[in-house]
Amino acid sequence: MQLTNRFIANLIAITFLFSISGCQSAMTTNNSGKNGNPPSDQDISRPFTFKGHNFGAHCFDTIGCKIFYANRYVVSDEENEVRPSPKNSDYFVNLSASHLDIPNFPAPAEVSWKSRDGSQLQAKIDMADIFRDQVIRHNVAREDLPTETIATLDEPEIIMVVNDRTVSVYMRAAIFLKDTPTRKREIRDETILAFKHTY
Repeated sequence: MQLTNRFIANLIAITFLFSISGCQSAMTTNNSGKNGNPPSDQDISRPFTFKGHNFGAHCFDTIGCKIFYANRYVVSDEENEVRPSPKNSDYFVNLSASHLDIPNFPAPAEVSWKSRDGSQLQAKIDMADIFRDQVIRHNVAREDLPTETIATLDEPEIIMVVNDRTVSVYMRAAIFLKDTPTRKREIRDETILAFKHTY
């Protein structure tokens, strides 16, 4: 009888400790970030979704480029203003998204410009269609994602590039990597192509 009572008491104690540990883990995952990262309700499993985004637009090898998105002109060049060619082939990785906190999704971006040869071009680029799954694009392997803290900031960057006759749309998001003995507090920040069309 004593052995049975002791077994039951131990079982109750283990169950209680496990339930406390589980609650603490859930709180860490959903309400606070590790190493000073901001709070997030982001699920640590894939895929990561987003409800808002930052937006940037840039023109190269264009004349009079105009891009209207989210009720504002993000680019508004004069009619004969010439944009130079990019300086190197990976120029897009350093482009910024300066218009912040845009809810998903405004009406399609309206783009008008002249290409390098002087052809007048127009396009409507629908972010709601390109990102209809509202999933953050990234290349981090599942085993490299953290399991106890947030894995990404809530709002990724969407960056549009008009280059001569081609319109490209990229996504960039900060993805936190799991800490390992040889890797601490590391973030992957990649610019990933989501859409490309030549007119």
